[in-house]
Amino acid sequence: MMQTVQLAIADGMYAAALREALSRSCAWHVESVGRPDPSQHCVMVLDLAALEQLPLPLANPERIVLITRRDAQLMAEAWEAGIVSVVSEQDPISTVLLAIMAAGLRVDKPHHGTLSPSGISPTPGTAHAPIPPEHRNSGSKRSKTQ
Repeated sequence: MMQTVQLAIADGMYAAALREALSRSCAWHVESVGRPDPSQHCVMVLDLAALEQLPLPLANPERIVLITRRDAQLMAEAWEAGIVSVVSEQDPISTVLLAIMAAGLRVDKPHHGTLSPSGISPTPGTAHAPIPPEHRNSGSKRSKTQ
């Protein structure tokens, strides 16, 4: 299934380079938009101007990739808003692609019946798979030499 990426980046040359890189390396449906639409179930790649168009608090901020200048204050504000993928305009396109792929993995999958909670932290009630006994460390090891 092809995932959708909304590109809301004012710099046309950067947006075109990113669009081409996405189409070459991944199976993405890329939509260039003037205003991001958070109601769509997709990754949103935004610059600061596009981010400022979104209502706060952000809905599903883990699916946003923010492209901005290297500024500690901006990065801190992004983290406080819940955005986990913040890349610099000077970062290589390959770094931006990795951030987009990671955000794509964090987008809830609507076709699985019930939506799983978003985010990277464990949630209460999450079942953990037990470690089978053969993989546990035992105190003594026997040697097969006789």
